[in-house]
Amino acid sequence: MHETTGHILTVFMGFFAIMNPIANTPVFLGLTADDSTAIRRRIAFKALLITFVVIVAFILLGKVIFSLFDITLPAFQITGGILVFMIGLQMLHGQPSQVHSPVATGKQENLQGALSVAVTPLAMPILGGPGTIAAAMNFSSGGGMTGMVITIVAFGLLCLLTYVFFVSGERLVRVLGDEGLMMVTRLMGLILAVIGTQMFITGVAGAIKASG
Repeated sequence: MHETTGHILTVFMGFFAIMNPIANTPVFLGLTADDSTAIRRRIAFKALLITFVVIVAFILLGKVIFSLFDITLPAFQITGGILVFMIGLQMLHGQPSQVHSPVATGKQENLQGALSVAVTPLAMPILGGPGTIAAAMNFSSGGGMTGMVITIVAFGLLCLLTYVFFVSGERLVRVLGDEGLMMVTRLMGLILAVIGTQMFITGVAGAIKASG
């Protein structure tokens, strides 16, 4: 029993270090700066639900998915890095990301535009990125069904904790105000651009190593 609890804690802390809800909360606030409290909560829930489903899918079928589509982890990292860099660059210039900019054709379209940020870049590749996927596949491999269950439970707990962080971040929005939030948005844009660059470099290095 103690060994199982210890293993769950180890897996949880490993996921926590990679997904880092504390560091990603300001990123979430920057990406949802123009959204209402209700929409911000819907974005947080949708992003984490998608992230959980994706990671569970890779835990159960990771090797099959990569083989089926002939995808390599370095290719995933390179593509994700480019996407994150572009979004970060837009935020750095004080512009809303084009992946979730509302269109001016109606309330429903605007809502869908706002919620789309939950899919990209939040769920993929910020929360459920290559690092999280690789960790999930690593934690669950070799442990049989028990290892898979432990990994899924640990990641589920982390998703719940991350939601609490994201929703609690609304208090920070009220404290910062519009100007402060704009500053955070620009700062997080810079950080996202750097993260994207690092993901790209890691992917290229992995591709070179694999081809060599």
